[in-house]
Amino acid sequence: MVLRLIIGLAATVVALVFAVRRVLFLYRLATNGQPAPDRIALAKASVGEDVKLQAVEVFGQRKLLKWTVPGLAHLFVMWAFFILATVYLEAYGALFFGLDFHIPLVGKWAVLGFLQDFIAVAAFLGLIVFTTIRVKNSPKKLDRKSRFKGSHLSGAWFTLFMIFNVIWTMFLFRGAGVATGNFPYGNAAFMSHLVGNGLKGLGHDAAEVLESVGLLLHIGVMLVFLLFVLNSKHLHIFVAPLNVLFKRRPDGLGAVQPMMSDGKPIDFEEADPDEDTFGRGKIEDFTWKGYLDFASCTECGRCQSQCPAWNTGKPLSPKTLIMDLRDHAQAKAPYIFASEAERENLPEDVLKEAGRPLVGGADVNGVIDPDVLWSCTNCGACVEQCPVDIEHIDHIVDMRRYQVMIESSFPSEAGVMLKNLENKGNPWGMSEMKRLDWIEELDFEVPVVEEKMPEDAEYLFWVGCAGALEDRAKKTTKAIAELLHIAGVKFAVLGPMEACSGDPVRRLGMEFVFQMLAQQNVETLNEAGVKKIVASCPHCFNTLANEYPQLGGTYEVVHHTQLLSHLVDTGKLTPVTPIDEKITYHDPCFLGRHNKVYAQPRDIMAQVPGVQTQEMHRCKERGFCCGAGGARMWMEERIGKRINTERVEEALGTDPDTVSTACPFCLVMLGDAINEKKNSGDAKESLEVVDVAQLLIKSVKGEPEPEPAAAE
Repeated sequence: MVLRLIIGLAATVVALVFAVRRVLFLYRLATNGQPAPDRIALAKASVGEDVKLQAVEVFGQRKLLKWTVPGLAHLFVMWAFFILATVYLEAYGALFFGLDFHIPLVGKWAVLGFLQDFIAVAAFLGLIVFTTIRVKNSPKKLDRKSRFKGSHLSGAWFTLFMIFNVIWTMFLFRGAGVATGNFPYGNAAFMSHLVGNGLKGLGHDAAEVLESVGLLLHIGVMLVFLLFVLNSKHLHIFVAPLNVLFKRRPDGLGAVQPMMSDGKPIDFEEADPDEDTFGRGKIEDFTWKGYLDFASCTECGRCQSQCPAWNTGKPLSPKTLIMDLRDHAQAKAPYIFASEAERENLPEDVLKEAGRPLVGGADVNGVIDPDVLWSCTNCGACVEQCPVDIEHIDHIVDMRRYQVMIESSFPSEAGVMLKNLENKGNPWGMSEMKRLDWIEELDFEVPVVEEKMPEDAEYLFWVGCAGALEDRAKKTTKAIAELLHIAGVKFAVLGPMEACSGDPVRRLGMEFVFQMLAQQNVETLNEAGVKKIVASCPHCFNTLANEYPQLGGTYEVVHHTQLLSHLVDTGKLTPVTPIDEKITYHDPCFLGRHNKVYAQPRDIMAQVPGVQTQEMHRCKERGFCCGAGGARMWMEERIGKRINTERVEEALGTDPDTVSTACPFCLVMLGDAINEKKNSGDAKESLEVVDVAQLLIKSVKGEPEPEPAAAE
């Protein structure tokens, strides 16, 4: 017993020394980041929601269970870590107090013994599932199609091996305890008794030796595994619950976060680029929450598998972006920790890492290639799928901010859009008076706000730049206006007083111009006394509803599909004319993933007689982007396959008569791709893309087809 105690205690002390050193290193690295007081305040203000998040996201594995088979496997393995902690409590009790130790009060409960054995067996089955998935999806076999492409595969295999070692040493220790009579649980611990019955033939003395050996092996495996976890991607076991705790509500999507410096929003009238942090220009500029994101990455590749940029041959993988930032932070850590005098004596490899620019091409060995940064559409698929709630978009936008505002480095064609927004208030550079042209094509009057909202107007109709100036989108605008008029909903528009909401320029990274546009709009809306807004563009809808409150503009904002669905439900709009078409619906990212509006557009189509809906394979929360978000609408797509082409090919797979959507950007992008397919003969000439509102007005205004006369 003494020898067993000495070996076990010595191994534990040595392992804990190295573990504590690693934990202190990681803590020091994270706390060197910028402050994020808003995250702490948010967590404190929502304790009830925090408990729910931990129950659903961490213990319930909600996101992982969307991928049913691997999700269940991970659920079992994760719960094995919790439940088998009681076995390690028993193991250390046996080490210090003798092999007949059992946990006070609960140490002989049959239920606990059964749970320990059951979860260990379930975890073993989970290992088989993981092994099968990794072999089947080997990057060497499937290249970019594998979600494990770019992951640290050797570490993953070692983890599976160590979990296997935890399981077999546990049953060796417990089985030998059954053979010696030291095991505290009855037959409910079915696997331990099965192993123990096999060991009884060895005799009591041999079984007692095996029990000590099994005990030390079980503890030793755990200690080695602990050190490995603290030095690998599996650190997420400890930090993922913290990442979930401090995430943005509800899920990291919706609003772009304001530019912060030293934990405070930047006031551009007083800001100094030499003193304030404009975006992220070096790894030290990230907040401690950013470092927590980096440490939480499991390298599972779910984000990568859903990313439209990665799926169309572009260099952006949300997974490897986070991995590269994490690896750079840890490699640069000695430089970050050192004083100016100490830095001169640092090893050459550390100084080389410290000298790498955060964003830069191969010629300067940047951590993140510019093509990676500018391939992002901000669609949110990565954030939606991430099981540990990493906020990839926040980091991409922050790095873009530095590139745009400090380095003046961004795709040249986006500069035209930027200049137009500064000078004309819209991305196309058209006259502000053009915003009223669509009204002339209506046969009823639309009130235009001059100073105050008309007293009888319930909603301000936020038309948006595309809705007012782009020919295809104007059809949607007119349809919405007609539907509101038919339903008796009083509304008004701003006309020339409306400027771009600022979404494209904010997601480009030019925060200064966004604030200029947004503050102008907020001032206009507040002075006009606007309370309720209906927006046709999901990008405007998202910005008005989720980002304008950052600047003092708080309104009740709805998307037009939400309002129209309500009007249909309440009988104020009645679709009567059948539309006998097969229609597939494309979910706009900023309406769906960013704001969880999935049902209302589909509800509207369901009310139109004759419509047959056919979902695409990737729909709703797994919907595939059109390629226009993140200011990509105004950038050339030079790398890989065009995202809108990929999406239209998926739509064509449903053999639709019409493709519907609820976003002017999607309308343009999908329409362009369909026209290309028509020119190549891959799509029928009658195929068109229309907004859900256009389908509804067609059915509401049209006359029912006459029934055939009865035969006399």
